[in-house]
Amino acid sequence: MRVKQVFKASLLASMLACAGAAHAELTIGVIMSLTGPGSGLGIPAKNGFALWPDSIGGEKVKLVVLDDATDPTQASKNARRLVAEDKVDLIIGSAAVPPTLAIADVALETQTVQLAISPIETPEGKDAWTFRLPQSTAVMAGGVVDQMKKQGVKTIGFLGYSDSYGENWLKEVQRLAPAAGIKVGTVERFSRADTSVTAQALRVVSANPDAVLVVASGSGAAMPHKALVERGYKGKIYQTHSAASRDLIRLGGKDVEGSFVVSGPAVVPEALPDSNPSKKLATDFVTRYEKQYGAGTRNLFAAHIYDAQLVLQKVVPEALKKAKPGTPAFRAALKDALENSGNIQISQGTLHYSAKDHFGLGDDARIMLTIQNGNWKAANP
Repeated sequence: MRVKQVFKASLLASMLACAGAAHAELTIGVIMSLTGPGSGLGIPAKNGFALWPDSIGGEKVKLVVLDDATDPTQASKNARRLVAEDKVDLIIGSAAVPPTLAIADVALETQTVQLAISPIETPEGKDAWTFRLPQSTAVMAGGVVDQMKKQGVKTIGFLGYSDSYGENWLKEVQRLAPAAGIKVGTVERFSRADTSVTAQALRVVSANPDAVLVVASGSGAAMPHKALVERGYKGKIYQTHSAASRDLIRLGGKDVEGSFVVSGPAVVPEALPDSNPSKKLATDFVTRYEKQYGAGTRNLFAAHIYDAQLVLQKVVPEALKKAKPGTPAFRAALKDALENSGNIQISQGTLHYSAKDHFGLGDDARIMLTIQNGNWKAANP
């Protein structure tokens, strides 16, 4: 009899231990660039969580937020801590490309889903657990080259980051430009930490291209733009979607007036026709975000965070059919649900992930903006 009692007690303890392995809430690790060069992207992105619901799929949401200081090493340490100590079910982050790539390595190693809000490019297979919320560089570069062709641009200069974000943009523009009758001429690079690009700007200006593509992000996008204007450049200046923030307008002032920035449609839902399936969601994002943070604060990276909860509303209930949060089985089920989710309507367009495509957004997810009177306006309404 005593043996049976000991066995029952042991069995009960084992069952309780197993039950304790799956927590009763959805734990999400958030790694953002809240300090450093990427803070102009990371802070508004973090603010976007104010628009989230308290629960998703019936599970209470618990956020664990860490600052990567725009540093890949810190981002990697944060990701390992979130997985090992906080037992997160997924990771969202980061805002800048270098730390996002570092998180992707940990996501792959630990088999933890990463929702990236930076459009990182990785070698085949390295993104098996990483799903991007922004548009791919190829999609956005296509929009820039199309606009240049419409405006009769024949030659362009390149002034951009010397990291993977800059290199990916250069590669895509060099691939797409020739078919549009555009020649890529002078190429100049600079570091995210640089405080001056005078020499690079002078070399670009001296080549006198019809247009210049500046590849930078957040507050860092204003400095090279102003350097070109201050050195006498009179041609068209284009910027990428990482520059689609109020920092560009605030810091660039009159020097960025009339420039062009490719973006997701969430920044200007007013320019979308009523038939656009993203208009209602984009309008909801802008209305709620600006009510919380003030008129004109709408931001592409905050929109990515708004979209993250839309994605999770779709896939978490599917993953819960297979496993409970807090387990490797749930993380695997979440990955499977993302790859088989079908169309998900978000503020940026229609998202469709698959096992082979972890970007998921197409040409409908881009819009060309221009800056007029210190505000965004659709270049092609």
